[in-house]
Amino acid sequence: MKKTTVYHTRHCSYNLHVRLIFVTTYRRKVFTARIINELKTIFETVCLQFNAELIEFDGEEDHVHLLILYPPQLSISELVFRLKGTSSMLIRKRKYPTVRAKLWGNALWSSSYFASSYGGGAPISIIRQYIEQQKTPD
Repeated sequence: MKKTTVYHTRHCSYNLHVRLIFVTTYRRKVFTARIINELKTIFETVCLQFNAELIEFDGEEDHVHLLILYPPQLSISELVFRLKGTSSMLIRKRKYPTVRAKLWGNALWSSSYFASSYGGGAPISIIRQYIEQQKTPD
């Protein structure tokens, strides 16, 4: 069995991961391998600014998936705001032909996103079972 790494701050121990999915505006197919690679570098840099770590990343022509290890004091909405804002600004600034041809204005991403939390290494079903088995005092 693989041992789960637990991270520590002065007042807490944690192992928090969030899975994020971002889609392009109007689900337009604008990403190439080059843009995906650049997005990875941008997302890694933004994560470091928040003391977070991009664990996994990949994408297709119209969306990307990120798995991020993050500290407990970090707001996911603030992280998403910065990830999407910074990447949109930098990718749009580079004027990639696939992006320019299919997207107008300054938007790259849809205003929505998907987020799902992970942590502790145990499946949700096991955690639920553990909580259900707690002995409530009389």
